[in-house]
Amino acid sequence: MAILFLSLLFSLRASAQVDPLIEKVAQKLALVNDYVAEGSMKTDVSFIKASLGKVKVYFKKPNLLKVKKEGGISLLPRGGVSLTINTLLNTKGYTSIPVGTQLLNGKKLTVIKLIPNDDNLDWVISTLWIDPVEALVYKTATTTKENGSYEITMQYGAYAQQGLASKIIFSFNTKDYKLPNGITLEFGDEDPASKQKMLKNKKGTIEITYNKYTINKGIPNNIF
Repeated sequence: MAILFLSLLFSLRASAQVDPLIEKVAQKLALVNDYVAEGSMKTDVSFIKASLGKVKVYFKKPNLLKVKKEGGISLLPRGGVSLTINTLLNTKGYTSIPVGTQLLNGKKLTVIKLIPNDDNLDWVISTLWIDPVEALVYKTATTTKENGSYEITMQYGAYAQQGLASKIIFSFNTKDYKLPNGITLEFGDEDPASKQKMLKNKKGTIEITYNKYTINKGIPNNIF
């Protein structure tokens, strides 16, 4: 009985590792070795005091990614930005488990959970909402080890064939938000305990709209 159970468990795990839809998404993303994306960033985070402006996003296989804000610093949560679709699927270090379908903005999407096989990875579990016809990921929900949980929703336009979004929205809890150096919080004269209470259960969003991608032109590693 024990041998049968272990055999069944191994069989289920092996089958979960190779999901055809995930492979289809990964094949589309594999067309992109690197890119520089230009766009604008809009931030809605309680108590954050910082200027907004244009951004450039640099990506290079397998998992190098940097967001650079023109004339300032990026407000993206530490750890969150590095866990995009490209970096998640390029690692190949995960087990994929289909869990059903769900309607999202009128689209019937396939829902698949990813569980990392490598304990050294930064994330614990990620759920993907994928259009099975377009092979595009429209939403992810990820739990990390040190940076809390967050969601990313995507919209697509001219670069959909390469699996690259025209707009992404990061949503996260401000209590898990780790501030970059140079950012201040507008709490007034509140004590530290009150500050934490104000942040608790607050939601933050960061929206990036891309207007141009430069794809597969090569990016030196020192950019990252």
